Amino acid sequence: MPKKPVLLLSTDRNNPWHNLALEDYLMGLCESDADDSGDRRYSAILYLWQNTNTVVIGRNQNAWAECRCKVLEEEGGYLARRSTGGGAVYHDLGNLNFSIILPQSKLDLDESFKVILDAVLDLGIEAERSGRNDILLAGKKFSGNAFRFAHGVGLHHGTLMLHSDFERLLHFLTASTAKLKSKAIASVRSRVANLHDVRPDLTLAELAAAINKSFVERYAKEGKIEKLTIDQFTRDDRLAALEEKYASWDWRYGRTVPFDLEIETGRLSWGEAKLGFEIKQGKIENAVVYSDALDGDFIDDIAKVLVGARLAADDMAGRLQQVVGRGVEILTPRQQMVEDLIKTIRSRIS
Repeated sequence: MPKKPVLLLSTDRNNPWHNLALEDYLMGLCESDADDSGDRRYSAILYLWQNTNTVVIGRNQNAWAECRCKVLEEEGGYLARRSTGGGAVYHDLGNLNFSIILPQSKLDLDESFKVILDAVLDLGIEAERSGRNDILLAGKKFSGNAFRFAHGVGLHHGTLMLHSDFERLLHFLTASTAKLKSKAIASVRSRVANLHDVRPDLTLAELAAAINKSFVERYAKEGKIEKLTIDQFTRDDRLAALEEKYASWDWRYGRTVPFDLEIETGRLSWGEAKLGFEIKQGKIENAVVYSDALDGDFIDDIAKVLVGARLAADDMAGRLQQVVGRGVEILTPRQQMVEDLIKTIRSRIS
């Protein structure tokens, strides 16, 4: 059987709800290790896109805690929630976003990070991968990345700041006290960089071309390549349904409920988490976990598994251990995350 083609897709549409929906839709078009249903016509996909005046929060974050939502709305901006974990970011037209989509078994994060590192090196810029999910330029972050595995398909997406407006970033985003204390840096501006800081002549088209070239060299040395713009790309009603989801109030905001008990972990190596519980007759009736952890599936699972538990540390700890072997770990071992959560719970509940 001949190898399926590789897709290089770009878009000039700047609506974040459309762009995130399209990314989700594209995951359904990529070859899967686990699911042969549908039209999985591509062996690998690179999608390049931009959003205008947008705050994008992680899958498990509380919009109201991460963003000045009212100000953003009043000033004509967009709030979007992505499908991956991690923290909140600001997008404007000085920022290029990339999505690398591959069968799950072929998405090696060391390799996918090299797509970006090799691309900027080809442009004369030396960068390095750092921490959980950052790429640095002279010690300052210009790219944040996040990951997802679903139905046998892997996603690595990220931001690339070319000439992003940091004043707008600071204007709309908030930062947790724990995060600020852990970094011991008062100014966000001192920790971020634009590629224009070292290559002021670099254009968006040059950056996009370098990423396309690097991706092809790594994932498409053989076989057919389809290079399409959004106007050439054929789509169906599934995309419209996804656009409706990503634009909906329930998806973007709807994770806030009143809690009888809240427990915060503080800053940990894998992020931070805030657990909220509704309690009825000594049992957890509802649980929500807000977190910037990259492992979004894990955060969803721990919220689900705690529902019905007695409000007792031993019972909650036993349930948390159930999720360790589920799904695909992203960078941090789930056993470590569970142990950190249990330690926090035991400090608050006997």
